[in-house]
Amino acid sequence: MKTKAVRLYGVDDIRLDEFELPEIKDDEILVKVVSDSICMSTWKTVKQGANHKRVPNDVADHPIIIGHEFAGDIVQVGKKWQDTFQPGQKFAQQPAIPGQMESPGYSYAWCGGDTQYCIFPNDIIEAGCLWTFEGDGYFASSVAEPVSCVIGGYHTNYHTVPGTYQHVMGTKKGGNIIILGGCGPMGLGAISYGLTFENKPKRIVVTEINDERINRAREVISEEEAAAHGVELIYVNTATMQDQVKELMALTDGKGYDDVFVYIPNRAVCEMGNSIMAYDGCMNLFAGPTDMKFSSMINLYDCHYSRSKIIGSTGGTIDDMKEAIEKEAQGLIKSAVMITHVGGLDSVVETTKNLPDVPGGKKLVYTHINMPMTAIDDFSKLGEQDPFFKELDAVCKKNRGLWSAEAEKMLLEHFR
Repeated sequence: MKTKAVRLYGVDDIRLDEFELPEIKDDEILVKVVSDSICMSTWKTVKQGANHKRVPNDVADHPIIIGHEFAGDIVQVGKKWQDTFQPGQKFAQQPAIPGQMESPGYSYAWCGGDTQYCIFPNDIIEAGCLWTFEGDGYFASSVAEPVSCVIGGYHTNYHTVPGTYQHVMGTKKGGNIIILGGCGPMGLGAISYGLTFENKPKRIVVTEINDERINRAREVISEEEAAAHGVELIYVNTATMQDQVKELMALTDGKGYDDVFVYIPNRAVCEMGNSIMAYDGCMNLFAGPTDMKFSSMINLYDCHYSRSKIIGSTGGTIDDMKEAIEKEAQGLIKSAVMITHVGGLDSVVETTKNLPDVPGGKKLVYTHINMPMTAIDDFSKLGEQDPFFKELDAVCKKNRGLWSAEAEKMLLEHFR
């Protein structure tokens, strides 16, 4: 069957192509992709081409489909999997395949998210990285992958028990968490998760250097909402502080932060995070640097005497992904806080190439429609000329300006 897809050929070379998919093998599954969210990791992949560790060396001759945060419907199931999967079921997937570098959106000619249809090969299915879900919409399963990365960060942190060699996994229950550079889409996901998960902290401090981003974060996750969950949420603009370390420490009465998440790969930010850790604190470099020699000064005295720990985390596990989907369904996570733009498959090339320069949070793609990548905040203006966007804007405003299953259904029906 024919499909349209955005494919990578080399450095800064991605194209919207139409081509024929092969017949599936007995151990493969054909799916219809409905939604995909564009990840900064894909932009990094486009910038590296075949130099990326997950991209095949012969990508110029055998292009791969980009996009790895996708969900949709199962269309056809090979004989091997017919007792497990059926046509018509909604699917979700985890692109980080245990034990291998190959990944959807990076490595496969027929499997990726920025396409109308794709084929899941046996190795992905065997690894348990494809499963079904029930629910009203698709977008939450698309952004479940970045949410799973956030969850993975929370689970990766650890603390110790004095007098033992026991490591207690996870952030400290009832402790102080700080998310440095936390008003972007991933940071908002981290705030949302931190309000309701099992090791709920006493306090979450979120830093930013832009009042506009802070105001947007406060609109979608307010201090009052956090307080209702028993968590003190504090947004601060560190650019206005005279002494950032002193003032951030004061928010914890001088104790420091049990869990420090660095959401921006900046040396000064890393060094500040290192200096505000509590005794037995754990700092997680969550943001992925592109500089392979990225480094900063760390306090090894505190590492020795204050039991401070510095780790990094990237991606999430299959269990993290399933937790993201389940908690979204239960209303315990609001992944929609990450989404600020919506567009069609025809918008992917330009949006991906220019992703760092496109303001806002997650860019959500619906692969069976043609639509410019459009900010949800712009629906109102578009609605002055187009009654559809006027109605869509009303649906979003009813939901505090956030995307929703209702908005998704309206969009898909309109472009059908």
